[in-house]
Amino acid sequence: MRKVKIAILGAGSAGLTALSKVRQHTDDFVLIQDGPLGTTCARVGCMPSKALIHCAEQFHSRHQFYASGIDGAEALKLDSVVVMERVRRFRDRFTTGVQSSSTDTLKPEQLILGRGHFIAPNIIDVSGERIQAERVIIATGSHPVVPKEWQSLGSKLITSDDFFELQQLPKRIAVIGLGVIGLELGQALSRLGVEVIGFEQSSQLAGLQAEDTIRESIKWISKSFPIYLGEAAEVTEEDGKVKVTVSSGCFEVDAVLATLGRRPNLDHLGLTELGITLDSKGMSDFNASTMQVEDLPVFIAGDVNNRRPVLHEATQDGRIAGQNAVAYPNVQSYARTTLMAVTFCDPQIAVFGQRLSELDAQEIVTVSFKLERNNGRAIVMDQDKGAIFLFADKATRCLLGGELVMPSAEHICHLLTWAVSQSLTVDQLLNMPFYHPVLEEAVESALSLLAEQLDK
Repeated sequence: MRKVKIAILGAGSAGLTALSKVRQHTDDFVLIQDGPLGTTCARVGCMPSKALIHCAEQFHSRHQFYASGIDGAEALKLDSVVVMERVRRFRDRFTTGVQSSSTDTLKPEQLILGRGHFIAPNIIDVSGERIQAERVIIATGSHPVVPKEWQSLGSKLITSDDFFELQQLPKRIAVIGLGVIGLELGQALSRLGVEVIGFEQSSQLAGLQAEDTIRESIKWISKSFPIYLGEAAEVTEEDGKVKVTVSSGCFEVDAVLATLGRRPNLDHLGLTELGITLDSKGMSDFNASTMQVEDLPVFIAGDVNNRRPVLHEATQDGRIAGQNAVAYPNVQSYARTTLMAVTFCDPQIAVFGQRLSELDAQEIVTVSFKLERNNGRAIVMDQDKGAIFLFADKATRCLLGGELVMPSAEHICHLLTWAVSQSLTVDQLLNMPFYHPVLEEAVESALSLLAEQLDK
């Protein structure tokens, strides 16, 4: 039995951030990783997808050349093999960077490759080796959701975990699940010349809740590829052909990209050995301000806790978990950052602050501003599309949150999230300078409408 002070399960963004905090205080730790090294973001998530999206945007921009007085766009061709090689080259650069700055600096005895699981409250088994740890940080990440009945599709079934290994792109693909991953990859594939058909069981895209932003997102995304909303798609294979069926019809495709979300890697952890209560999904109760599981010397961080499965949240989870694992039993609560999430499609989609569904409609005012109304910068860029939806508290006049469907939402979202984090009022925001002509003037217009509603 090997004894250590701290064991970290998982070498993703949360686990490596926790590791950086632990190493500041002790060398008596072990990092246990099941699968290849390199974070989900670097290997199969944010970074390779953005490399793909960049190529797609470059090629798609040829459609605007003629209107700008540029001839010859029809002669441009795309080599998807080169595109995917480029994506993997960047992917490898990012994963190598993560390893060289973290796991490559570990002593051999501090890194164990294999699947760890609890066999007692403070004992972890890794391929027969037993580790007794005073404190444990669980940061095992997540995996793509794939219905069992689809697994018989074999190589015709693609998830985000294997998408970037494609040597060539299929001619026709069904993207099932139009959340962040489905929208980003689906639109990129369409712009790279793949015939894409999108399916989403809910009636909205990317988690939007406001009617105006839902309507705008559907309007513009459906210009890239046809989408079918509001029902589950049935997937079958007949005579080597994949068929996707909804009430609107049956569609034959070469492959299915399953983007139904990701599920926490909990199944093989043996959490029942901790003697804690688990919900129907196998998840334990934990404190989001401390990352502590019940009152145990166990902390759960990153995508595995399914709280907010995005990188900056996983990083903050890991930081808190690492600090509290070192400090245990003197666990501290930490303030969490304001919600912010971005989907890198065109137009971009972003949500920030509190969600509309969390609030009492009687205590807030809401406004929606469409960019096509009067934003000079968007108009001259041929990007006058989308909407800004904001809401504020009637009593305090503070901006509470919003949803964006617009160009450069990734940047506008940051500014507005910072405003919510600082509890700024609508009046304070309107007293700040707005340059002309910029997209931020659309924010000024939306805030002016919000102030009018508050004054009423």
